[in-house]
Amino acid sequence: MTCAGRKTSPSVVATTSRASWAQQVGEKALKALLYGSGVELVRTHSVAQLCAEGAAHDAELIERGQRWSILDGFYVSTRYPNALPDSIPSRVYTRDAANEAVRLACEIVDYVRGRLI
Repeated sequence: MTCAGRKTSPSVVATTSRASWAQQVGEKALKALLYGSGVELVRTHSVAQLCAEGAAHDAELIERGQRWSILDGFYVSTRYPNALPDSIPSRVYTRDAANEAVRLACEIVDYVRGRLI
């Protein structure tokens, strides 16, 4: 891939994108759980906050939210190159971090699927 005349490793782009998408997947799944529980308006993008709001309907979200909240760190900083002081996402987020983010997102989806189906 070439960006602004510079070659960019596809794996670097894929790593930050995977982390970003993982956060989005977790967020959307938790929003589905809240809407499915009767909540009419959800405004946050924070996985931690979504879990806190969902705990009123499902107490397990308190403990799970503590583990899943690490996804909040991928919300802005993986999307915007100037979001990290003195660095860029591709230098900060490793393949291992992206893989863990994907694992957590899958865990959220599996949990929500089990509650909604």
